[in-house]
Amino acid sequence: MLFSVLRKVNFLFGGFAVKMDAFHFDDVIKVHKVNFNGSKYDKVSRIEAESQDGNTFCQLVIIRELYSVHPNELYRMVISEVDKDNPDESDFAGYLPEGKQKSPADQFEFIMQGKVYNVSTDTSGSDTKAVVHISFGGLQFMLKSDPAKLQRFKRGQRILLLMTKL
Repeated sequence: MLFSVLRKVNFLFGGFAVKMDAFHFDDVIKVHKVNFNGSKYDKVSRIEAESQDGNTFCQLVIIRELYSVHPNELYRMVISEVDKDNPDESDFAGYLPEGKQKSPADQFEFIMQGKVYNVSTDTSGSDTKAVVHISFGGLQFMLKSDPAKLQRFKRGQRILLLMTKL
């Protein structure tokens, strides 16, 4: 069911391909907290997670019906820029016409397309951190890490977030 939803979403977005050799972020995260927001937002959850090395923190708002995430679980999270220049190599999210080879997306359970809307620096703690904000059609994502780890993110970039449970 989920994969068919993602196929439809990818088709509606025009089937952009991802630059598989140009990951902006690729790490294993551990979910620490899942908030069920309640009231009119009862279909979404805010997830708080951290990389295994403890240097990267993220918050993601996600629709629970599309992808279920639970505390203390590990996920591989990959963020890559959408390849707008290569539409023939699209179908990344699994919409594969007959005769096409398998997509690299087949190794992921959840895929969203979004846009980077803010890149900033946080100097409030002892270490300077880069902060990237991405919107997935209103579902917000914040990634905070070492500036060198997030240097490839630029405001206005269209990106894909890919996740799979380990």
